[in-house]
Amino acid sequence: MKRYILAISGASGSLLGIRLLEHLVRKSEVHLIISSQSFSIISHEAGIDWYGGTDTQKERKIRAYLKSTKVYYHNELNLASPLSSGSFITHGMLVVPCSMKTLSGIAHGYANNLTERAADVTIKEGRPLLLSPREMPFSAIHLENMLKLARLGVTIAPPVPAFYQNPESLDDMVGFVVGKIMDSFGIRHTLFKRWGG
Repeated sequence: MKRYILAISGASGSLLGIRLLEHLVRKSEVHLIISSQSFSIISHEAGIDWYGGTDTQKERKIRAYLKSTKVYYHNELNLASPLSSGSFITHGMLVVPCSMKTLSGIAHGYANNLTERAADVTIKEGRPLLLSPREMPFSAIHLENMLKLARLGVTIAPPVPAFYQNPESLDDMVGFVVGKIMDSFGIRHTLFKRWGG
């Protein structure tokens, strides 16, 4: 079974991270980091309450929602987590959505929280890392940080929908973006109709 790290940072677009999580846990072990700001965004945008209680209680809520025991919650402040070490083997890490603060922290090796540290480890170990920056428009600072990371081999995947599959709902558009993210990791899915397919 493959093992991934998924971080949901404090930017609009938590639906993308949640949908990705739902698909990853079907066939993979997922180690989940949720920024403190993201809990209220998840509640507002998705109507899901994972906030409050101990880390163990949060993990139970997340597992109950997903109906899966293959997800493990890690507090973003716990730099003693196994995710902080290169000896914790994964098949890569995804940050969906990725705030500009998180993007900057990763680009500059700041490692101020577990998401930034796990991304730093992922880069140094040469494992796949994908960031889905959720901002618009991008400033020159944002673009320079993305370029710096792209030159290191990080996949930059802004959540840009396409319309050739004739989406009929927000769900279809979210599915397309999540499907493209999964494509970047070679994970099979049927989230959207492919061009010419």
